[in-house]
Amino acid sequence: MTDDLCILIPSRIGSTRIRNKPLIKINNKTLIQRVMINALKISKNSYVATDSELIRENVYEISQNVIMTKVDHISGTDRICEAANSLKLNENTFILNLQGDEPFIPKQLIELVINDFKSNKCDVITVSGEINSEDEISNPNCVLVETDLNDYATNFSRTQKLDNPRRHVGIYGYRLKTLRELVSLEPTTNELNLKLEQMRFLDNKYSIFVSKSDLVIPNGIDTNDDVVSAENYLKEYENN
Repeated sequence: MTDDLCILIPSRIGSTRIRNKPLIKINNKTLIQRVMINALKISKNSYVATDSELIRENVYEISQNVIMTKVDHISGTDRICEAANSLKLNENTFILNLQGDEPFIPKQLIELVINDFKSNKCDVITVSGEINSEDEISNPNCVLVETDLNDYATNFSRTQKLDNPRRHVGIYGYRLKTLRELVSLEPTTNELNLKLEQMRFLDNKYSIFVSKSDLVIPNGIDTNDDVVSAENYLKEYENN
């Protein structure tokens, strides 16, 4: 992988849908451990950014790459910016914001994101995947993305009907310089109402390129049903 890549994983205890979500067990490891193990396979420059001592202690079982942050960040983007600043990275470092509830992001997808970022003029890059079922379209826990003909994002939604939607995968990439600009902006009404931090980017006219992946990527962990699905996925994966 590229030397200027840094993977930052925002993680907090205060999920509203699953109590202590980062610490729930998926088979024999916690959610945040699985995300971190996966990230370290991609780059040794991977860090969990958290305000929780419980999360830090849990991640320490597998890695010392944990950065403690303030408790009052309103989004993961704000949290990883503090972490990136504490690492004293070059402003051109490519930051990969890997959501702490996405334990199954494959290395091939990260490589796609890096290559697409280099090949397309954009401020931010993210990923979309195929919609796995019709239920996802009406599920508010499944974020959908709409793009123009050149694969730049035009809208994100939890419930609003979009034209030709794809499932948004919780990963973002940007230069550190851009990340600092984004967190200096005030949260927008769309961001707060939809609880989608990427709306701050769109509302302020930052371009978001959406890489399209046909890889089978299980949904992120938002509900107890997702936990069951993740356990079943692991059983199937380990048996193949």
